[in-house]
Amino acid sequence: MKPIAICRHEATQGPGYLQSFLDKHGVPYRIFAIDAGDTPPRCAAEFSGVVVLGSNAGVNDGLAWIKREEALLKDALRLERPILGHCFGGQLLSKSLGGKVRRNSVPQIGWGKVLVTKFDEARHWLGDKRELDLFHWHFDTFEVPRGAKRTLFGYYCMNKGFALGPHLGLQSHLEVTAQSIRQWCAEDRQVLQQWQAQSSVQSEAQILHRLDEKVAALHQVADHVYRQWLGGVSGALHAHLTKTQRPHGGAGWLEALK
Repeated sequence: MKPIAICRHEATQGPGYLQSFLDKHGVPYRIFAIDAGDTPPRCAAEFSGVVVLGSNAGVNDGLAWIKREEALLKDALRLERPILGHCFGGQLLSKSLGGKVRRNSVPQIGWGKVLVTKFDEARHWLGDKRELDLFHWHFDTFEVPRGAKRTLFGYYCMNKGFALGPHLGLQSHLEVTAQSIRQWCAEDRQVLQQWQAQSSVQSEAQILHRLDEKVAALHQVADHVYRQWLGGVSGALHAHLTKTQRPHGGAGWLEALK
């Protein structure tokens, strides 16, 4: 299969658990490290899907690499290549679909509950639970694009997720690991202190409290979301079976991903 394109913008906001998930299931990918000088692709034809991760930049900043990534997403939409957006990536997906991205009423940083909507799309992507504890770090919010369905909503931010066919935009982070969260907090400690008066911003101590337990639960959600997304990626089924197939057979792809 063609690789999945992964656009990374900050060293502390890498593919993390998503990369481990793809490695585990033998799905090829190519990471474009924009923060390290890579140029994001503009054309989606050479990829089976596109993932856009978080960024300290805003989608409306007008930077050259943001314009290239928006062109990439529009091309992926045209070619029906599945897109998965985490935080900044969800905002850029919304913008590429004609939605607006603006400053949220408050910044949201730390762990926080979100509710799963009753749409069938939400159940497909997120399972049967009505409430999830996700990790957030954002200042902006996206509009749910025309034709898409809201999948998640929260107290500090109404639009926490949307789905349109094989495309999913999230205003949260499923890909973080305990290590990346610790690194993120250390790197942006001044940001946490600056916004500490806001009830929507947790302290570093609050974020790190029972961190391994929270991350383990988060990755259970990520497992379901990533399985569903890969189900729409052409060739992912073949890639996994090629890696795991034995002379006497074995578990099917969907069973092996459980």
